[in-house]
Amino acid sequence: MKAVIIGLGTVGRALLREVQERGHELKSKYGLNLKVVGVADSKTAVYNEEGLNIAEILKMKERGILNDHPNRASLTELIKGGTDVLVELTPTNLKDGMPAVRYIREALSAGKHVITANKGPLAVEMPALMELAEYNGVHFLFSGAVGGGTPFIRFVSRCLLGERVIRIRGIINGTTNYILTRMEEGLSFEKALKEAQKLGYAEADPSADVDGWDSAAKLVILSNVAFQSGVTLRDVEVEGIRDIGLENVSDALRNGETYKLIAYSDGESHLVKPQRISLKSPLNVKGALNALQVEAEISGKQTLVGKGAGGRETAAAVIRDLVELKVRLAGDGRCL
Repeated sequence: MKAVIIGLGTVGRALLREVQERGHELKSKYGLNLKVVGVADSKTAVYNEEGLNIAEILKMKERGILNDHPNRASLTELIKGGTDVLVELTPTNLKDGMPAVRYIREALSAGKHVITANKGPLAVEMPALMELAEYNGVHFLFSGAVGGGTPFIRFVSRCLLGERVIRIRGIINGTTNYILTRMEEGLSFEKALKEAQKLGYAEADPSADVDGWDSAAKLVILSNVAFQSGVTLRDVEVEGIRDIGLENVSDALRNGETYKLIAYSDGESHLVKPQRISLKSPLNVKGALNALQVEAEISGKQTLVGKGAGGRETAAAVIRDLVELKVRLAGDGRCL
């Protein structure tokens, strides 16, 4: 399988390292013979239909640029050239999803399969992109877009086959969960946020996290998977955690409760807001962990807990999607 990777940030580089180190294992265990024929960072695209030297690409990225590579190319060549799958890993843009939306649209329209871990295009245009993939008879996979390496999307879409999902509810942003956990321990919101930024959980501009939009984007994806609801970011009621003070957290603790930023959807209502939950709730996870509770009609409530982010963790989700794609194309019936 020939792949092109657009976006060589933390996840993109982690993916290249995984392919380099685990290529033989992926081939022997899953039959996935992956050849990376193109890569692109924010400034330069490189393409070689015979396959790129991954070690060379990683070494050049350590120096910061790909400009010196002899096989310079255009993004159009990467997307529409001799490749089977586009792996789109550019930075998230929750305003209009660009440029990822454009790359994904071009690839799907050209009959290429697409894998992404990018919330942006899914938050703003997921129903349209899914329709485009179906129209062109190609696969569009995105299990790394929610939960990083924790298979929240696969849990909803595959583990409850044959059942009707009633509602989903959970903590799907590790940054806010870390902040609220530290506030339980006595830190102010401001101090907890600064600590989260120092540890790399929060960006310099933490608005997407603390104002709830990152959770909202992930909720859009989960709701569309669970309910085929056709929802986009515009349909989610969003409230962040900026107004939660130490006095609120202390009062909750005195009453056997704690504050969490909860994302909720039942297919019709979609909201993200801070809520008080019992200290005994399975959703009361600490630190930067995420937790997703799925309630199904027959089997009831089931909760999945895990890391919500991380370069290698998200790269593992992309590998999972590549294996899933291989299995789908082979049509051998295995359930992954």
